[in-house]
Amino acid sequence: MKRPQAHFHVKRGDVVKVLTGDYRGVEGLILKVIRKKEKVHVEGVPPIKKAVKPSQERPEGGFIEIGRPIHISNVKKVEVEKRPSAKKKAKKKVVEKKK
Repeated sequence: MKRPQAHFHVKRGDVVKVLTGDYRGVEGLILKVIRKKEKVHVEGVPPIKKAVKPSQERPEGGFIEIGRPIHISNVKKVEVEKRPSAKKKAKKKVVEKKK
């Protein structure tokens, strides 16, 4: 039986802060959301290095870097500083004129 699609509190392009784990406190942009696993890739978190056997695509083998997924419950959406509203701008102009 299929589970219904979950609604997440963050989406690709949001600025988030990592709450737990080795990278606690790191803020970054969400690059990718993996809905089935309920994980996200955050920009500021360093990738994992994975050993790869030699193949036709990579005759030398070696190491490749893969994004490090973080569970969605371990990130918090961060409010980006908002632009001052029109009312605040108007109030500033009035105060400046009085001086």
